[in-house]
Amino acid sequence: MRRSFKKHSSESNRFLVVGLGNPGKDYDGTRHNVGAAAVQALGIAQDSPLKKLREQALTNEIFIGSERVILAFPQTFMNNSGQSVSALMRKNGIKNPENLIVVHDEMDLPTGDLRIKSGGGLAGHNGLKSITAHLKTQDYLRIRIGVGKPANKNKGANYVLNRPNKVEQEELSIVIQETVDAIEAIISEGIDVAMARFNSRS
Repeated sequence: MRRSFKKHSSESNRFLVVGLGNPGKDYDGTRHNVGAAAVQALGIAQDSPLKKLREQALTNEIFIGSERVILAFPQTFMNNSGQSVSALMRKNGIKNPENLIVVHDEMDLPTGDLRIKSGGGLAGHNGLKSITAHLKTQDYLRIRIGVGKPANKNKGANYVLNRPNKVEQEELSIVIQETVDAIEAIISEGIDVAMARFNSRS
């Protein structure tokens, strides 16, 4: 039987939620930064914007119910995200990778779709590759935010570093709020409930 992610012995009241992206204004609003945008939106919704620089990440702490949640946006650039994530886990005494939730862009999903995933493959995502290499495990939770893909698959790198068009921006604004709700559901109700609720949406 799969764990619910809701309780993890002594770590049950501590989660790390990481939004992946690249630092700097040049990357704000790009498809690749939608994960970071979602985690920042959760911080703002909780009156706890991510402003504290710790372990190479903009961070803050919130509570979802009785659970302590560290929010983070690594400032290492996407390909080195694992440096910050592993340091944050050590700093906060989080040893169980199942208490890590990584929010990231996903070209294999249509723009505006959201899927919650436990472990599994990395789908060529360099941020996930870095995190996996540093943690030496893939057994962490992901929230995948669909950004679509270009007609020419060889242009994927440029595609994610560009900003979406107006219609796509509206779709991503909606899914960012859904992601905030999904994070809260995972932590307060468990992954199985959250997956049943959010993965069934299109």
